[in-house]
Formats: sequence, structure tokens, C-alpha cells
Amino acid sequence: MQLVIENLSKTYSNGVQALKNVSLTINQGMFGLLGPNGAGKSSLMRTIATLQEASSGSITLGNLDVLHQKHEVRKILGYLPQEFGVYPRVTAETMLDHIADLKGIVDKKQRKEIVQTLLEKVNLIQFRNKNLGTFSGGMKQRFGVAQALIGNPKLIIVDEPTAGLDPAERNRFYNLLSEIGENTIVILSTHIVEDVTNLCSNMAIICLGEVIAQGHPANLVESLQGKVWSRIIEKTELTIFRNSFQVISTQLKAGKTQIHVLSDIRPDEDFKPVEAGLEDVYFSKIAEKTDIVTM
Repeated sequence: MQLVIENLSKTYSNGVQALKNVSLTINQGMFGLLGPNGAGKSSLMRTIATLQEASSGSITLGNLDVLHQKHEVRKILGYLPQEFGVYPRVTAETMLDHIADLKGIVDKKQRKEIVQTLLEKVNLIQFRNKNLGTFSGGMKQRFGVAQALIGNPKLIIVDEPTAGLDPAERNRFYNLLSEIGENTIVILSTHIVEDVTNLCSNMAIICLGEVIAQGHPANLVESLQGKVWSRIIEKTELTIFRNSFQVISTQLKAGKTQIHVLSDIRPDEDFKPVEAGLEDVYFSKIAEKTDIVTM
């Protein structure tokens, strides 16, 4: 199954254009949608998830018209939104059973088997009788994945899933998503570059409502090899360097500022070549887009 988005646009009633002619083709596996806060990621996810109307364009999932066959799409869709609330005094097992009932699984025995299987899959079976209000952030996210998997969905959307998780919980979540992505289309919307680096075989970068880059992460990184240079400068010199070079990122280190500059040749003898990473791709594309808009 394939998800095809063509010339999708969304303008809200207040005049804000959140999406501008977005076109993407997403195959089975993990797909990363990377962009800063306010880039349009959540608007795109909500539109794909049939939670809001598009202003124009089309989305197809296999043979289904996502924008006009919402009920059919929802049968094969799993969605974990950025803000995922839980009923604090309800147990994990009871809540999953209720959600399965809402999704049309009416046979009690079948629901029980599905709930048990999902709790085992997300490593929460030992907490099945615990109230959701006692769950840690990582446990709540794993529960969110479990509810998204009810009904054996063909498309799963997860919006900013690792925000607020500690490193151990994030690694567990990575492993879970990778396993799910073996047989399903999984769209991972995030502003965390590491999430896409670790998980995704294909990706897109979105900024100001537009797709500004897409492809395999390794290919995007390869396009910058030999073009990224680093130098340590004084914090007070940053404005001067921004005016003289294409500074794509900065990082404070021991009171000094490390800058990464994009250039086909060594900017000057004090710059050192560095191996490009996906962060360099991300920051260079975002900087290029925002510079064009502000010029």
C-alpha cells in the first residue's frame, strides 16, 4: 500500500496558510517528517488522519480517497497525536478494551485477546491493571502506540512521539516503532533530527508549510559531504560571521561558539572540514528557506 499526497493546501479561517502545495509519496516503512515548530507538520498529520478538511489537493491511501472516504480510512488508520490524554483512573486493559469496542470489535473474547497481545507488544502487560494516571511519560507513549495499533492498521501516524522522554524510554520507543514499520506505513512527525536519523529510511523536511527537501536521509547527507566547515569563535563575533558566511548552525561550547558553515570551498584557513550529518542538512535547508522569505 502507498500513501500519495498531491498539491495539498490548507488555509485556516484566520487566513493562515499552513500547507502550500505539499506533494509526497510514502511507501511502507518508517517515513520521517522533519520540521521546526509551526512548520505545518501537525496540520499535515491532522489532514491525513481525516481530522480536518483540506483547502485543495488530494490524498490517496491505496485505492481510498482519504479526503472523501473518511470512514473507510479510519478503519485502517492508527493515530498517536502530539497531545495524547488518558483517563487517569482507568486501567490500561479497560481503556484498550473500550477503544477496541469503539473501533468495531464487538466480540468480547476477541477483544480480550487483542488487548493482551497489544499490551505484550508494547511491554505493558505487567501494568495492565494499573491506572493510566500512574504511568510515566514513556509508558503513556507506549500505551498510545497500543491504542493506535488496534484494528491492524495499514497507516500509523505518530506526531512528536519522543518529546519529553528520557534516553532509555526514547530507545525503547525507537525499537517499538522500528518493529511496527516493518509491515506498515508509519509517518513520524518530529522536530528532533535524531528521531529521523535512527528510524527512517525515507524523509521530508517541511518549513513554512512547504516541502523543501525529501529523500533517503543518507542521500541527503551525502549531498553535503565536503561542504560543511567548522570553527570556534567568540560569541560576540557571531553577527560578523553570519554576515560573511552561510552559517547553518551554532553551538555553545565552554563559553565559545562553534559554528558550522556551508561552502563549496574552505571559507578561510581557520575553518576545519567536518563530516556532514542530517542536522547539517536540516539546518541548511531551513536557513535557506527562511532567508528567502525574509529577503
